[in-house]
Amino acid sequence: MHIPALLKEALEYLDPKPGENFIDCTFGFGGHAFPISERLLPDGKLLGIEYDKEIFEKLKLQISKSKLQKNIILINNNFNKLKEIVKNDKFFKSNNINGVLFDLGVSSWHFDESSRGFSFQGNEPLMMNCSREGLNAEDIVNEWSKEELIRIFREYGEERFARNIAESIYLNRQRERIKTTEQLVDIVRLAVPGKYRHGRIHFATRIFQALRIVVNDELENLKKALPQALEVLEKDGRLVVISFHSLEDRIVKHFFREKASEDSLKILTKKPIIPGEDEINLNFRSRSAKLRAAIKI
Repeated sequence: MHIPALLKEALEYLDPKPGENFIDCTFGFGGHAFPISERLLPDGKLLGIEYDKEIFEKLKLQISKSKLQKNIILINNNFNKLKEIVKNDKFFKSNNINGVLFDLGVSSWHFDESSRGFSFQGNEPLMMNCSREGLNAEDIVNEWSKEELIRIFREYGEERFARNIAESIYLNRQRERIKTTEQLVDIVRLAVPGKYRHGRIHFATRIFQALRIVVNDELENLKKALPQALEVLEKDGRLVVISFHSLEDRIVKHFFREKASEDSLKILTKKPIIPGEDEINLNFRSRSAKLRAAIKI
């Protein structure tokens, strides 16, 4: 089960009330969306956007059997098309939108059950794509140039041994195609110093992060979606973003500051809200979560 990070804090800053209308741009398994929707009853609605077709089908069936079936509109699309999605939905096109939420983390289901190579713990096909279509991680590690691999490992993984790892990947793929997570982990293990293999963070974490970001175009999608979220919100509407690594958080921070300087937003969180010790003990994957909130003015 996907346990939502910073749920209490997200509800506090979004402050959903009966009859209001919200958008959850990253619906997932509804960890935030269902509690929000409960607070919108009886007449408020939530538009949920879910990019992963497999998750979308599971949740569509679940929602159809729940008491919230009339309050949740679920769409299978990418949140980088937020304005278009709102425009195409008759209800949200003609009604005020009081809050927008982005929970940018990859769900536990993706890591534990999707079998698409998001996790370095098992041995799965090297995919990492939420859409199951287009570019995947296998294409990148086997076909991109050594310099491109160095760039993405540095830029998106902030990996200090990016060059060593890229060179090792380049040499290994000459012998055989790298198709699985296990192959990639073994290559990374041999490319980094022994001390680095036993650090607090798993030695392959940053490489897997970099590949996932590139495969799903995560940072560019966020840059495209934030201005659209501000545009669709009504005056006094709330915008909450939960990020899970510094690259995402930096984009959100700069966007909030820029719009605050233009008097378009009022920032509600001077510093990002982070999970407390109790939440981290309950849900270790929440440890890197940061929440930022703002209100449209």
